[in-house]
Amino acid sequence: MPRKQPDGKYKIKTHKATAKRFRVTGSGMLVRTKIGKSHLRRRTPKRVKALFTEMLPVKGRGIIKRVHRLAPYLKKGE
Repeated sequence: MPRKQPDGKYKIKTHKATAKRFRVTGSGMLVRTKIGKSHLRRRTPKRVKALFTEMLPVKGRGIIKRVHRLAPYLKKGE
């Protein structure tokens, strides 16, 4: 049975995979990490591995809308 909040709205479950992949910056911009960070990086040059730490802004209104629908409680700085 879904619990109602005091204002009458329902709580929405956060899609955890989406919440882990995206962050909201202090200015409210949605950013994502780069792919290929987890494994099979032994033969990757150090310069390329250093570029993996960079966060990229998400482009495209449709993708941003979908991420906010999947993770409605994404907060700034988390």
